[in-house]
Amino acid sequence: MLNKSEEKRNQIQMLCIEDLVPKDHLLRKIERAIDWNFIYELVKDKYCLDNGRPSINPVTLIKIPIIQYLYGIKSMRQTIKEIEVNVAYRWFLGLDLTDKVPHFSTFGKNYVRRFKDTDIFEQIFSRILEECIKHGLVKPKEVFVDATHVKACANNKKVTTEIVKQEALFYEEQLEKEINFDRSKHGKKPLKDKKYDDDDNNNSSGSSSGGNFKEEKCSTSDPESGWFHKGEHKQVFAYSIETACDKHGWILGYTVNRGNLHDSRTFKGLYDKIKNPEIETIIADAGYKTPAIAKLLIDDGIKPLFPYKRPQTKDGFFKKCDYVYDEYFDCYICPNNKILNYSTTNREGYREYKSCPQDCEKCPYISQCTESQNHTKIVTQHIWENYLEICEDIRHTKGNKELYSKRKETIERLFGTAKEHHGFRYTQMVGKAKMEMKVGLTFACLNLKKLAKILDKRLKYTDPLCYFSAILLNFRYFNPQKEKSRFSVA
Repeated sequence: MLNKSEEKRNQIQMLCIEDLVPKDHLLRKIERAIDWNFIYELVKDKYCLDNGRPSINPVTLIKIPIIQYLYGIKSMRQTIKEIEVNVAYRWFLGLDLTDKVPHFSTFGKNYVRRFKDTDIFEQIFSRILEECIKHGLVKPKEVFVDATHVKACANNKKVTTEIVKQEALFYEEQLEKEINFDRSKHGKKPLKDKKYDDDDNNNSSGSSSGGNFKEEKCSTSDPESGWFHKGEHKQVFAYSIETACDKHGWILGYTVNRGNLHDSRTFKGLYDKIKNPEIETIIADAGYKTPAIAKLLIDDGIKPLFPYKRPQTKDGFFKKCDYVYDEYFDCYICPNNKILNYSTTNREGYREYKSCPQDCEKCPYISQCTESQNHTKIVTQHIWENYLEICEDIRHTKGNKELYSKRKETIERLFGTAKEHHGFRYTQMVGKAKMEMKVGLTFACLNLKKLAKILDKRLKYTDPLCYFSAILLNFRYFNPQKEKSRFSVA
């Protein structure tokens, strides 16, 4: 039994840092996969060439948070501690064993003085994505879209209630024109201007009764986050990260929004980023199944693939499909064969069809139809309803059910990996700008890690020495008896 292992601690050896990093280390693969010199071009206007103290190498500065997000280290302070003792990290940053590691506040100060209010981190993400496209790995024919929530660095008890103005919907102007056209076609007057109507409501009542205003919980710790509550989830302040990827899981784009914004409201911002002539189908969950998004995609020649969305009707009541629409007479026929005539087109773009109260009062099915006190049943139909019908035809097309099921292998797996291994469950960043930096670098790391592994595998099969080594390794573990049993015929 040996008990003198401590003697080796004081031995002096002649070693190169290159020899201390394993040949198959992930950081070696990443270093081979991409040329980091593009960072100099991105930041050259942020540095002075002939004045001030010598700066830290910009590539080293950017690589520090990349190590943090690549390995899911909780904070920059902990990242610096890991770099001090990890030889592979030092090799990746271009530091030797005796070089002093930058202070943990260095990156934060450089962010405030140089990178704040710039899109440099989004450019880094885009540059790595371009490298993936250059190697023919990205196939944007089918694009998967979804959003996940990241818990904000905000105290849930430090809350104020404020009246805030809602953001305008991306289709608001077009919808308003088509509503007025539809109303004039039915002999109705155009709606009042919404801004004028809201001003009247606010001036007369002094409250948030106007359509553009609502009460919201706001955090005093991080005002740019949003109060998130979904189903049985814990109520927290959070950010919503909307993301798009292809069928192989390559991240194509992202947006950062407040956690209380619905996915259908934030979709346009992401769509403008990823819009590409190569896209044929966009696959999204039921949260995106709205007439406006369906119209936007179909008008652009893209097939929207949405799942079945069950009618939101009370149990025991007739569903909308039980009311038959007569296109010629522009009316609905109820299960009791009574007519619901057109009444109006409201500001949300829905045509309202109302029944006759005298007919409903004597109807034997009234308990299954409506609980209205004046015995009037209202059935609504959006003016862009035909686009949702096209989506239903696309959903029933052969092969699309299998395509939709790939969400769990692509976008949902991507979110799971980011949360489990890259510190994406919560953030210590305060503010949307810093959150965009975190998301951009995290998604850049996900693409970069995947790219590095694929290129390394390609290199092994193109290098003759590596190729024959792999063959010999497979032959070493070859079991003829086992292989024979695999292909034996019963």
